Amino acid sequence: MIRFGIVGTSWITDEFLKSAMLNEGFKLNAVYSRTEKKAHEFAKKYDVENIYTDIEEMAKSETIDAVYIASPNSYHAKYSILFLENKKHVFCEKPIASNLNELEAMIKSAEKNNRLLMEGMVSSFLPNFNVIKENLYKIGKIRRYVGNYCQYSSRYDPYKRGENPNTFNPKFSNGSLMDIGVYCIYPLVQLFGKPETINANGVILESGVDGEGNVVLNYDDMEALIIHSKITDSYVPSEIQGENGTMIIDKIPTPKNIKIIYRDGRKEDLTVEQDKPNMYYEASEFIDLIKEGKNQSDINSFKKSRIVMNILEQARKQMGVIYPADK
Repeated sequence: MIRFGIVGTSWITDEFLKSAMLNEGFKLNAVYSRTEKKAHEFAKKYDVENIYTDIEEMAKSETIDAVYIASPNSYHAKYSILFLENKKHVFCEKPIASNLNELEAMIKSAEKNNRLLMEGMVSSFLPNFNVIKENLYKIGKIRRYVGNYCQYSSRYDPYKRGENPNTFNPKFSNGSLMDIGVYCIYPLVQLFGKPETINANGVILESGVDGEGNVVLNYDDMEALIIHSKITDSYVPSEIQGENGTMIIDKIPTPKNIKIIYRDGRKEDLTVEQDKPNMYYEASEFIDLIKEGKNQSDINSFKKSRIVMNILEQARKQMGVIYPADK
């Protein structure tokens, strides 16, 4: 049984817990929040006794073996390193850090302390993402990847009213590319590796973060187009275009419907049934890796996280999005 603590009490933490609790190796044993009231409310919901409002106290405690970190992006590196240095395994939500320098410090700490560090990118472990990987050969020579994810943020209207939500505040190392675009970039890297060139454009809001944008990535004999937005919606699926046909992916962050339309007009439905919630698969991977004594995942590996973070950092620089964490 792996005893977990959680850092962050937003909706994503609820989703993680609902999924992870289906694994018999998972036990929620501690809750951290900056405010005691919120910590108590969250802990009561899950019948947890150990409550912390001091994150260093939680990191040093003997009540947990591992931690799930879903704090704002700008805290990912600081909190991850704190727990790793205290010999705790770390499952850190995407994007794993603000920039490459932070990521390298996190990896160094994981290796030094022989503890597991894994980036939480849900798509990598889903049954229908495996379907994509296993059936790519059917569409022949790959020429284009189109990753499309545009979702109007629930915090955009408050932002337009003059409020200052974390979601659009550069202090927290976020914006459309980091929060939304990464869901398109990570699968690209899983399938095709490191691109040769990166070209990015975007709409920069008054706060200094990107509201929407695009990234064009070139490989030897194909290109990839990433379309992302937190200020508009899109209903267009993602695609992988090959010379023999096109694979259509309903939702790139959590693919559940996959089909191929061949050049001769034939259609093939590749979808497999998914019998567990989305985050169950990545949580189970993390638990299995702890039991195996590994410090990284072969799937969401340090190498993959480095490639993704390099793309994010280069694209941000080209758009002119600079975070306090970069300075």
